[in-house]
Amino acid sequence: MRANYKLQRLHVPHDLAAGVEFDADKQQSHYLAHVLRKVEGDALLVFNGRDGEWEAVIAAVTKKAVRLKVGAQTRPQPATPDLVYAFAPLKVGRLDYLVQKAVEMGAGILQPVITQHTQASKIPIEKFEANAMEAAEQCGVLAVPPVRPTIKLDRLLASWETDRRLIFCDEDADTDNPLAALRAVTETKLGLLVGPEGGFSEEERRMLRALPFVTAIPLGPRILRADTAAVAALAVMQAAIGDWR
Repeated sequence: MRANYKLQRLHVPHDLAAGVEFDADKQQSHYLAHVLRKVEGDALLVFNGRDGEWEAVIAAVTKKAVRLKVGAQTRPQPATPDLVYAFAPLKVGRLDYLVQKAVEMGAGILQPVITQHTQASKIPIEKFEANAMEAAEQCGVLAVPPVRPTIKLDRLLASWETDRRLIFCDEDADTDNPLAALRAVTETKLGLLVGPEGGFSEEERRMLRALPFVTAIPLGPRILRADTAAVAALAVMQAAIGDWR
């Protein structure tokens, strides 16, 4: 069932069922009452990542909070996407875009990775989580992907599930077409690794290529920024071996 894009959507922590009432948090209450100018009786959609999506109405607007009352379920909870999205953090503005687009494209887990050329000095996990939640609200996703603790690349590879195929974007591939390499993938459990602005080092590239669960793919004849490469890689993966098929 397709998402309803005409109604405002909110991610909430509360258990959801018909007749349940709860107060939206402070930030959400302010947004509903003072930005959107919602009033008692207005409808919206709520989800928590566990119970599916539900229609709700504004039961009351007070100085303290906006109270919501849950009505009927509009969509059941789907299976969580089984795609691990591992990425080297970028500069702040581009990083917001990268996380949001990963959620929209079906990432099930967000995994920040430190590589040799990673330039970000601070890894804002809470900001990643907020961006993921906002993207889920805006694009109809019913589960907000969890953000795993930041890990160095060598440790990520050492702990990787060997039955999960890891695709990495290799700018030094011998061809421009990623489809041949992707069509050879037989695993259903997938991961994607996207490097930093400076790309992977030669040492990292050799380490990745030596692992039996890793597949290197190119991303066309042009040099792409890291955030553009992330979206391109997610799109071609989902179309060739993911949930677009």
